Amino acid sequence: MCWPCEWEAFGVAYQPPPSVASSSLPPLSRPQLAEARRVRAVELFEEGASNAVIARAVGVCAESVRRWRRVWAAFRPLRRRASTGRPPKLDDAQVETVRAALARGAQAHGFEADLWTLERVGAVVEQVTGVSLSRASVWRLLTGRLGWSLQRPERRAVERDESEIARWIAHEWPRIKRGP
Repeated sequence: MCWPCEWEAFGVAYQPPPSVASSSLPPLSRPQLAEARRVRAVELFEEGASNAVIARAVGVCAESVRRWRRVWAAFRPLRRRASTGRPPKLDDAQVETVRAALARGAQAHGFEADLWTLERVGAVVEQVTGVSLSRASVWRLLTGRLGWSLQRPERRAVERDESEIARWIAHEWPRIKRGP
């Protein structure tokens, strides 16, 4: 367990230095920030700084610094490891091929309407890459790797005639409303 750092014990949250807070660089993600703290801690280890000084400098508790120092002393890296788990079925080149195929539209692939469904995208992915994906995998591909979002089509008749609707509202509706 990691106890609060001394400034947190007094109700003061850690604030990055003004030079970091006002920079034009994009904000770091949580894993990137954690890795940057560990890298800075290693630099301070090499300079011979104490655990308390390092803890204050990088904004973590002293127990974290002690744990990092043990790992560093054993010549093990403090950098973030690559994510584990099954690798994706489609590599980056295949994803770009799928992106180009989907950009041509659903009708270009023989579908009646220019509307993408998970089943249709799955069929195109299999046709283009030879890889069969489940509905869940197609969803992850679309939302995660391609950046698509759910879009529901408007429920409107294709044959809708706005001028005829306006005429009916102007002439027929008042007659019906008045009655015989």
